[in-house]
Amino acid sequence: MLKRGLVILSLFVFTINIGVAQEIPDSSKPLENVTVRAFEQKGNESATAVIKIVSPLRFDNSVSLLPAFNTIAGVRMEERSPGSNRLNIRGSSLRSPFGVRNVKVYWNNMPVTDPGGNTYFNQFAANSFSYAEVFKSPASSMYGAGSGGLLLLNTQFDKPTQLNVEFNAGSFSTKNFLLDGNFTGSNYYTGVSMIHQKGDGYREHTQSEKTSLTWSTNLRLNEKKELSASVLFTDMYYQTPGALTLKEFQENPRAARPKAGTFPSAADAKAAIFQKTFLTGFTFRNHLNQSVEHTTTIYGSYAEVKNPAIRNYERRSEPHFGGRTLLTLNKEWNHQKSLKWSSGIEFQQGYFNIMVSKNKGGSPDTLMTNDDVNTMIYSLFTQAVLSVTQSWFLTAGVSYNKSSLEFSRLTSYPVRKQFFSYKNELAPRVSVLKKINDFSILASVSKGFSPPTVAELLPSTGIINTELEAEHGWNYELTAKQSFLKRKLNIEATGFYFNLNNALVLQRDAAGADFFSNAGKIHQKGLELTADYIYLPLGRQIFDYFLINTGYAFSHFRYGNYVKENNDYSGKTVPSIPAHSLSLWSDILLVNGLYFKPSYYYASKIYLNDANTAAANPYHLLGVSVGYKKQFQKLKLKLYAGADNLLDERYSLGNDINASGGRFYNAAPGRNFFAGVAISILKTSTGK
Repeated sequence: MLKRGLVILSLFVFTINIGVAQEIPDSSKPLENVTVRAFEQKGNESATAVIKIVSPLRFDNSVSLLPAFNTIAGVRMEERSPGSNRLNIRGSSLRSPFGVRNVKVYWNNMPVTDPGGNTYFNQFAANSFSYAEVFKSPASSMYGAGSGGLLLLNTQFDKPTQLNVEFNAGSFSTKNFLLDGNFTGSNYYTGVSMIHQKGDGYREHTQSEKTSLTWSTNLRLNEKKELSASVLFTDMYYQTPGALTLKEFQENPRAARPKAGTFPSAADAKAAIFQKTFLTGFTFRNHLNQSVEHTTTIYGSYAEVKNPAIRNYERRSEPHFGGRTLLTLNKEWNHQKSLKWSSGIEFQQGYFNIMVSKNKGGSPDTLMTNDDVNTMIYSLFTQAVLSVTQSWFLTAGVSYNKSSLEFSRLTSYPVRKQFFSYKNELAPRVSVLKKINDFSILASVSKGFSPPTVAELLPSTGIINTELEAEHGWNYELTAKQSFLKRKLNIEATGFYFNLNNALVLQRDAAGADFFSNAGKIHQKGLELTADYIYLPLGRQIFDYFLINTGYAFSHFRYGNYVKENNDYSGKTVPSIPAHSLSLWSDILLVNGLYFKPSYYYASKIYLNDANTAAANPYHLLGVSVGYKKQFQKLKLKLYAGADNLLDERYSLGNDINASGGRFYNAAPGRNFFAGVAISILKTSTGK
């Protein structure tokens, strides 16, 4: 009865409140402005793309990025075990057994997604960036290959000088230490951050440890020229417990995968990930004159991964480099008509080595395969944004993309080389925005294109897949927005239809190895509703501010014509995606410094295989954190405590899709708690 009552109360709160949208880390400044960089918009008033802004530091439990991203309708972050997360934007994790694929990710204008199509998103921590921009449609018109969406991680270069120290601890021996400092002068900004995390995890064999360091600087050379540089280094280790069958999940969700047949248990295999990543680059911006701006970014990156697994031991060395250059023309006539024309090129080159050996108790044994992979990708793009009046805005963009991969198997003689090349001559995007006072409607059509990644062409079976084709499709989208109460209340509704051809789908063989196939067509229809409200009283009353964020997504994703090995899955529901998801998050600060942050998340039934014969049950998650903030001259103090999964739901987060033997389930933590303290030292006293 208590559980049912709490759920009903959560839904009741949702019905009487409407949620908020776009906030930045400092809770004392909930409406702090940020620069929207996606599609070169630089603002929201005439935005011809729907961009969602999120900041992980608004959430007290900074161990994971998951709570922040799951507040966005249509976005779902999953975690198989601490450190092993993946990002799903409108179903894009269909290709991702782990990590992030088919979503293009940038950090401070540098591509994080490597030229092989993979993104080590787990290298980022809560203080690695100031805020993230999320775009949920194909972004190929300006950002190259990728049909699953766009994610831009940005550092703010205008934060005040201060030093921040934070420590929190929680259930399962979790410890999290954060340190960051900002130093600002008349013509420069420098920011550094460090985070160290360690914990035992909820399940057996889920210990993890992570250290991440970042450094960013921005220097104004003169009124026209600006130089910025960034460095990110992450060293992490996490054990991988493996998925469970339904019976094992029901009997003991905390167990790791046991021994099965000839395969050892996860603990006996010492299954784990040892990962080191390094990313650095700089961006030079030059305002050639009042109308023309040129921006160039050059970067280099290196990833080293060791993965003892139940089947084998994989070692990957993945250096890559590249750059992006953009020339933008801004013209305005009569303060009503304007044109913004941006054109550029992005290029990436990678030289990877992938070695697979037998696993002997967590150490590499007999070498099985050794592959060199040279991968290259480039994109030529142009986009124009035309303002006919103050109420009509038109955007038209198109790109030409090409990628190639060459595999050299060094364990065969003579050395065998296989070459793959993919191209998409045109990937356009057109959108039209109409504004009527506080109401706006945006219509867009875009084409997405995504070639197979290195991990899909060379999956854990060790057999190079020569039959995979690139997936591509057209997305049609309509968004309506309405503001009320002097823009304190904002409501947004988006309907979309994405017709994806040659969709890449994850499969698993009898031994549990991953491989991929083209699934024909997928018809993705959906509706996303978001709303936000913020209350900022004029005088000192009860609240300093009060804001709420809500998001709802309905996903009707079905296979078209899809026949695989004499099995006809046509018309079946695409697995891994709940048909309904709902999130609610609120931030309430009282004038005496006390604050309250409740949250709620719901996911409906999730099918786990293409045949729709297995499904994960729906679940409701309730969380809360309470705290106290106080400023003493040049010192800020914050104390907080909280709990997640208050209903103690038993659920799987990060299911293994199409798993052999029914090993779908990766149990998420039950009811758990955390507490922490944060201290900020300011350069000058700013008052409350």
